[in-house]
Amino acid sequence: MAIILGIIVLSFIIHSLAIVPFINFLYRFRFYKRKTAVPSSKRDAATSHIRSKARTPEGGGLLILVIVSLLFILAFPVLNLFGVEITHSYPLKEEINVLFFTFVTFGLLGLYDDVVGFLELEKHMGYSGLKTGHKFAIQAVLGLVIGGLLYFNLGIDIINIPFLGTICFGPWFILLAAFLVVAFSNAVNITDGMDGLAPGLLMISLFGFLILSSSILDIPLSLFIAFWLGGLIAFLYFNVFPARIFMGDVGALSFGATLAVVGLLTGKIAALFIFGLPFLVDGFSSLLQIASVKLTGKRILPIAPIHYWLLKRGWSEPKIVQRAWLMNIVLVVFGLWLALL
Repeated sequence: MAIILGIIVLSFIIHSLAIVPFINFLYRFRFYKRKTAVPSSKRDAATSHIRSKARTPEGGGLLILVIVSLLFILAFPVLNLFGVEITHSYPLKEEINVLFFTFVTFGLLGLYDDVVGFLELEKHMGYSGLKTGHKFAIQAVLGLVIGGLLYFNLGIDIINIPFLGTICFGPWFILLAAFLVVAFSNAVNITDGMDGLAPGLLMISLFGFLILSSSILDIPLSLFIAFWLGGLIAFLYFNVFPARIFMGDVGALSFGATLAVVGLLTGKIAALFIFGLPFLVDGFSSLLQIASVKLTGKRILPIAPIHYWLLKRGWSEPKIVQRAWLMNIVLVVFGLWLALL
């Protein structure tokens, strides 16, 4: 555990040294989505909020993705050099592969969206990027590949549910994994709408999973979470209100999908749902709103997702974010209690 804690500090220092020049670079090239600059004629809470963030650059997730990947690759030869025993719950190479595949592929999908918005291709070339249906289709394919890697290469087909015991899904585990990966990827992306909200919730959830991965002596997973945590803490310093940088789709889609994979690797699906409940509630509120409008032509909520509804009710942005963090701390403590029974 001492090594893992040291790695969090090391990752934090490296990210801290890199993020300031990276932010300056994004500001210099104005790397933000022009389409977020909504018309001033709109007066609702969501558009007013979005308008206030229209000139804050995106892309912080890309920095974390690149640095975490490099540090994770370099960690193993360094640990071997110092004779540190690397215990693991699954075949080492296959576990690393599924983490990297999820982290990078969903990141690239998000980066594509970020770049399309930055270059204003919809304005200059009449190209608006991937349609929602196509994006979901790509996510579904990636999710099925990840589910296949978990099932065939790592041999995972069971989940542990408190008080019910272990349930074996067999090949159906692939569909379950794909659903969770896609659901969490989009839920985190939807939640990433306020300064510090999604990164702070991710940080708290990952501390919970770090405890779980350490309890099963899965060093590769613990290393990955530790590097990721160090990056998130450094990023969050500049993402809290008023934010100087956002994660962008490159971070939100990647981090949400990878959070689901981390939960599946620990075998504690109940912990995944409890740790990630704020993401699921926020994402489901948006999905429910869209479905209601399309099916009935009426809205269930005055505005969705829920963090915008709270904003409309008069809550300040910092209050919404801080209370969400506090709620998630309680959820993580409760989830750990259940998982470690």
